[in-house]
Amino acid sequence: MPVTVKTPAQIEQMRVAGRLAAEVLEMLVPHVRPGVTTEELDRLAHDHIVNVQKAIPANVGYKGFPKTLCTSVNHVICHGIPSPAKTLRDGDIVNIDITVIKDGWHGDTSRMYFVGTPSVLARRLVDTTFEAMMLGIEQVRPGATLGDIGHAIQQHAEGRGYSVVREYCGHGIGQIYHEDPQVLHYGHPGAGLRLQKGMTFTVEPMINAGKPYTRLLPDGWTVVTKDHSLSAQWEHTIAVTDDGYEILTPWPEPA
Repeated sequence: MPVTVKTPAQIEQMRVAGRLAAEVLEMLVPHVRPGVTTEELDRLAHDHIVNVQKAIPANVGYKGFPKTLCTSVNHVICHGIPSPAKTLRDGDIVNIDITVIKDGWHGDTSRMYFVGTPSVLARRLVDTTFEAMMLGIEQVRPGATLGDIGHAIQQHAEGRGYSVVREYCGHGIGQIYHEDPQVLHYGHPGAGLRLQKGMTFTVEPMINAGKPYTRLLPDGWTVVTKDHSLSAQWEHTIAVTDDGYEILTPWPEPA
């Protein structure tokens, strides 16, 4: 499908949806603690989106996905399904990914949480992944390319001894949840699609502590590291502006 360029009025609608998605992640902060199940976190998020925000949780039923959140713990890279059988423990790291639909527009974001006290190695991976995402986002401006984004992320992650997941990437977003372009988290400067004002897409690097190889579990959704190493991910929805970028999913508090 062609890459859609949004008008200022449309980006304002995405701003609203993006803020709601960010608000869900902030609301969950005090609840991500040892002893809580990922099912309970999912229920809290669903109730907040439907009853407080009067919005729609985009993930429920999307291509058959059964829940509101993706909850990806430790060696789970992405698309972890919340479950009453999955209880968080001290030292876990977890990515929570949420997409909210408001008035037909999508806001998509994810962040990492520490459950109790993380190991030094886990904290370093999470921090490096956040830095890599921001370095990628900082490349965004009219005339830059998608390759500039991917290169910045790859250089930072691999420079610290980590690997970049290749099979999953960022994506265009708007009234359609996943649209073109695909936003790879590796690449070469100057390569790929040239950015222009009004484009909207996600930047969401998945960085592994070990090798980049992945495995899809039999549930058809959950993706894990093949070598069982830790994985981390952060995600923002971005709009290309006159001279740079705007983060449409700003977290109310610094992560």
